[in-house]
Formats: sequence, C-alpha cells, structure tokens
Amino acid sequence: MTARTELDPDYAAAAPLWRAAQVFRLVTLIYAIGQQIASVRYYTHQGLSWALIGVMVLWSLVSAILLSQWLIRNAPRLRTAVVVGDQVVVIALMFSTRLVSDFDWYHGHQTLPTTLWAANAVMSAAIAWGPLGGIGSGALISVVATTVRAQWDVDLWKDATTPVLISVGLAIGLAANTARRAQQQLQEAVRLNAATQERDRLAREVHDGVLQVLSYIKRRGSEIGGPTAELADRAGEQEVALRVLISEQVGRTDSEGGEEDLRPLLTTQASPSIFVSTPGQPVPLGRWTAREIAGAVGAALSNVAEHAGPGAKAYVLVEDTGDEVIVSVRDDGPGIPVGRLAAAEAEGRLGVTRSIIGRIAALGGTAQLLDDDETGTEWEFRIPRHNGR
Repeated sequence: MTARTELDPDYAAAAPLWRAAQVFRLVTLIYAIGQQIASVRYYTHQGLSWALIGVMVLWSLVSAILLSQWLIRNAPRLRTAVVVGDQVVVIALMFSTRLVSDFDWYHGHQTLPTTLWAANAVMSAAIAWGPLGGIGSGALISVVATTVRAQWDVDLWKDATTPVLISVGLAIGLAANTARRAQQQLQEAVRLNAATQERDRLAREVHDGVLQVLSYIKRRGSEIGGPTAELADRAGEQEVALRVLISEQVGRTDSEGGEEDLRPLLTTQASPSIFVSTPGQPVPLGRWTAREIAGAVGAALSNVAEHAGPGAKAYVLVEDTGDEVIVSVRDDGPGIPVGRLAAAEAEGRLGVTRSIIGRIAALGGTAQLLDDDETGTEWEFRIPRHNGR
C-alpha cells in the first residue's frame, strides 16, 4: 500500500478560497468576452484584440486548473509561480490595450481585459500572501490601469478602480489569514485530542499493571506486618504519587477548556463512611483546578482509610465565599502524631506532600493540617477564586 501524501497545510486552509476564486475567474471571463463583443468595433486592430482575448481565455483556464486542483496542493512553489504569472499576464494585457485602440478610446474606457477580470490577480495575491499582498497587488494594478489610460490628470476619486481593487485585496487577504488561523487551531485541537487519548491509554495500562501491583504490595505488607509494613507504606506512597502524576497529565490537557462544577467531583467520593456537604449553587472552577482539588481531597480520604482505622468516618465540607473556595476534610480517627509528616518527608516519603500540599500550592492556594489527638485530623484547603477560573 502506498503512503498517502500529506496535504500542504497552507493549501488545505485556503483551498475553499482558491476554488471560489477560480469560479469568479471563469465568471469574469464571460463578462470580458461580452465586453469584447460590444467594444471590438471601436478598435483599430480588431484581429489583434481577438488574439489577445484568446490569450486571456487560455490563461484563465490554465490558471483556474492549476490553482484549484491537485497539481499545486503539495507544490507551494508552483502555486507562487502561478500567482506571479497572474500579475504578469494581467499587466501585459492591460498595456496591450494601447495596441488595439487609439487614444480617444482607451483614455475614456476600461482596459482590454476589463477591471473585473483584472481583479483575479488581486484575489490570487491576497489568498497567497495575505492582506498586504492583496493590497500591494491592487495598488499595482490600479497604477497600471491609470497609466495605460493616461488619466493622471483626472480626479482619481471619480474612478472606482483603485478603491475597489484595494478593498478586494484587503478583504480576501483577511479572509485567507482567518482561514489559516482556523486551520492551525483545528490541527492543534486534533493534536491535543490524540495526546489525550494516548494519555488515557497509558493511564489504563498503568492502572491495570503498576498500580495494581503497588496496591497488592501495600495490602499484603500491611497484613504481614513487621519490617514488611514499611515496604507497604512505601508502596502506598508511590501508588498515590503515580495516581497524582496521571491525573495531572490528563488534567492539564483540559486546563484551557472552560469551567467545571466542583460539587459532582466531590460528591462521587461519598460513601457510607464519607459524608460530603456542598453548597446549593454550582461552584464553577477551571477544569484542571477543579480536578486537582478533587484529587487532593481523594488523597486525604485515602489517608483516612489507611491510617484512621476501620471504623473512622470522614466529612468533606465545601464553601464558596466568592473570593475563594474553602474545602475541609475532617475525620474522627486518632489523628497524626506531631512531627510525623516532617519526619516522613525527611525520609523521602513524599506521598502527602505531593498529592495534597503540592497540588493545592500549584493552584496558588494553601493546604493547612489542623490536627488534634482527641478530635482527629482536619485538612483545610483555601484556593483563591481568581486562580480557579
């Protein structure tokens, strides 16, 4: 099987404009031929005028085929050559008006190929080179038209040729640039979608492999006890850290994708031993921010399940003050011994630091541990509203 040739991105963006421009070229060709039939009796060299019309017809067909079909879709140099050729042919035909008619005619009438047909060169330049190219081509052809007709001594504002050609160049050029930006945004969206799908695939593989093994080691090590308990703790921390890494990578993909209500992300973590209380109104935050907060809450609840004992209960409370979002996670377990977190961090066990404190700090907020040996452990997360939207 032969590999499919990738389409030139520049042509792909402007392809509809190229096709529309060539339809316009053929329509204006019909108008130019009709104008020739109406004006040929005033020419001094009628046979030459028909020969020049033949050149115009031939170029219109050749350029229309080249600029709208498959020959230039992956050949930017050929496309540029055709656009330059457009300028040359139009200017040459305009100057040829002096060869087929006398001064009295060409001084007071439009040039041989007609102003409407000459606008095709302006459109081609605008699509290929943007608004500056379109304006430049329009100005050049306007100067040529004025020179051919020797109308420098006439009030140019009474002639619509210059403003029409320059306006066409500007409008088509802006449209071409807009189409290219839209194409780039589409390609970026496709790339991000592919990256998201790849991350999801890797996350599934990691979940089905590494995370399952770490979870098994943590569970079995806790059951065996003794020196193996430390191995279980390390495995548990790495499991949390790996889950954090996966969620961060997935979340950052959506960080610019609008807002998300924080409440459903937290209420889904409720269970018979976990009670979640949220406001009656939505708590909209940036998607990544909302998911990072939910991840920090999930990590705190995992610590409750692991260290607070089998009968411990946890309570999650969400407050939206307008300026900031406050999330509290409290349990009724025995609490964390004073200095335990600092000692764990010094030993290189960074599960809490990474999964809870680090997450909230990355959002511009604070995570404070309020510990009491009698009432259990409470985490309080404060996230400024301006960083969450």
